[in-house]
Amino acid sequence: MLRRTSHRRTSHTAGTSETVGNSRSAFASRSTRRKAAAGALVAVAALLAAAVQTGAATADTKPAPGKLDKGSLAVKLSPAQRAALIRDADSAKADTAKELGLGAKEKLVVRDIVKDADGTAHTRYERTYAGLPVLGGDLVVDTAKSGKTEGVTRAVKAPLKGLTTSAAVKPAVAEKQALKAASAEGSKKTEADGARKVIWAADGTPSLAYETVVGGLQHDGTPNELHVITDAATGKKLYEYQAVETGTGNTQYSGSVTLGSAQSGSTYNLTDTTRGNHKTNNLNRGTSGTGTLFSGADDVWGNGAASNLETAGADAHYGAALTWDYYKNVQGRSGIRGDGVGAYSRVHYGNNYVNAFWQDSCFCMTYGDGSGNAKPLTSIDVAAHEMTHGVTSNTAGLVYSGESGGLNEATSDIFAAAVEFYAGNTSDVGDYLVGEKIDINGNGTPLRYMDKPSKDGASKDSWYSGIGSIDVHYSSGPANHFFYLLSEGSGAKTVNGVSYDSPTSDGLPVTGIGREKAALIWFKALTTKFTSTTNYAAARTGTLAVAGELYGTTSAEYTAVQNAWAGINVGARPGGGGGGTSFESTTVVSIPDNGAAVTSSIAVTGQAGNAPTNLVVTPNITHTWRGDLVVDLVAPDGTSYRLKPFSSSDSADNVTEPYTVNASSEVANGTWQLKVQDQAAQDTGRINGWKITFPQA
Repeated sequence: MLRRTSHRRTSHTAGTSETVGNSRSAFASRSTRRKAAAGALVAVAALLAAAVQTGAATADTKPAPGKLDKGSLAVKLSPAQRAALIRDADSAKADTAKELGLGAKEKLVVRDIVKDADGTAHTRYERTYAGLPVLGGDLVVDTAKSGKTEGVTRAVKAPLKGLTTSAAVKPAVAEKQALKAASAEGSKKTEADGARKVIWAADGTPSLAYETVVGGLQHDGTPNELHVITDAATGKKLYEYQAVETGTGNTQYSGSVTLGSAQSGSTYNLTDTTRGNHKTNNLNRGTSGTGTLFSGADDVWGNGAASNLETAGADAHYGAALTWDYYKNVQGRSGIRGDGVGAYSRVHYGNNYVNAFWQDSCFCMTYGDGSGNAKPLTSIDVAAHEMTHGVTSNTAGLVYSGESGGLNEATSDIFAAAVEFYAGNTSDVGDYLVGEKIDINGNGTPLRYMDKPSKDGASKDSWYSGIGSIDVHYSSGPANHFFYLLSEGSGAKTVNGVSYDSPTSDGLPVTGIGREKAALIWFKALTTKFTSTTNYAAARTGTLAVAGELYGTTSAEYTAVQNAWAGINVGARPGGGGGGTSFESTTVVSIPDNGAAVTSSIAVTGQAGNAPTNLVVTPNITHTWRGDLVVDLVAPDGTSYRLKPFSSSDSADNVTEPYTVNASSEVANGTWQLKVQDQAAQDTGRINGWKITFPQA
């Protein structure tokens, strides 16, 4: 959420206030059904714990220390290595099932894999029976480097034989039973989240059952996730468990909230067991290491004041939980990597450190305490911003510089807003302001504004040809503006008590489609269309493709995406509409391969005085490797304005995006030229035409 730091891909240096490494600075710079795996693990753990037998052990002599077998130590796998191993295991799962003697109706589902230094692989599987999840059917297969199976560890050993998949009891019976159980615990929920057929095997006697999850809230406002297992033959309740274990956080920004915590003996700690074991640690003003996990004798964290070190921990822990829930419940993504594994948070970084950041290397978010250590950077939107950097890193991987860096930052701001609205917290209501709670500026103003980014004094409202050369926290402005326009539309309005007045670069109105749709379009584009080098023009292409896939190319949503991009000077409105006066050439000019520059001319007449500060130049160039091209606008007096530089890494086709030029020192009337030179061999192209637009005042 902060901005005023540089971001280099180097190792972190302790003792500095600069965010480095694979880090992302934020500023300067509920519940749906859990997977069957979670239910199986909890149920099995509960059922099998009582079966562990203990007894006296005796020995005639004291055992000697054993020698460490380093070959049995697990090796560290990169996400790519882990994914490759999982793919290999998945391709062989039918053979593995046969080797294990599983029945014809049983299938394995690869869930995880660990590899030892000696090559032994430990592959964890879930099971299905006739297509139904088997709760308690999970198992681990140990395979030597040679491929030989060395052992199998099963949650339960009972075979799955002769089971029916036809229920005598209707799903409504199971749902009613689950609601009754939830009501007994104070839940106000009147509908269950659905009953699904499963094979219940966790108690050792497999049978057809229903698993029903009741969400909503518990009696004290705590999110509810009550799992109830009902026998599908008799309607008898077989098992139930509450998946949410919580404490109370007295935060600085969000009031008194419920936190996910864990208990070990008589001690509680900030480990969110329902969200991938996300932990929140105290760096205690340090600048390196993981810090110390917050723990205490009670399950109450902080007192709402910055002077209490637990308070910032409560804020950060709460923000991480909200972000996890948003991505899981709204966007269908389980955790930052999509693998259900939580990151961790570090608070109280450094002394008077006015920043917060994400690091790939530690898979963690880190928060400073702000000026005077009085305003920790742990508000909801900051936490969501930093956690989203992790999501971006594990999806599109937008490089943190140039236009892609601005889109990276904007993505974090976009989902910070989405999470803040999703939270529905009355102490920190949803808005399109960034960092409004942490008072970085010292005068109560937000760090950034999405409706009109330039209000912060540095961010840009609209795209222009040189935007990739400025700080990514300021080049994010146009994308933030696009999201606001797509969500709410242009003009003056009030949302959640906050007043906005959003302009457009062409002076024409934009009608919003709602924040939920806008966020869905951006997320799907991020995960399926964007790449590490996506720029503004490509982001427009990607979001339009997604809008077409989701809603159709003739829909209001598709049109709104076009209009919102045009509203920040990226692309044209439907039918080429826009404000101002345009002059166009349709003369085709061939571009020689690795040859001399060529030009195309347009005569401008009838324009009084000088050209504007936002002159729009829209080339229409076909080329099979656009990076070879250097494109300039040449004014009537011969002054040249660089639109697109040479780039050996820009392998995309064609140059069709609009460029904004500050040509206010040039007389408007006269002959303007588009100058194009191909500076590398092997690829050819042509100027199909181009347009120069003098926007309306």
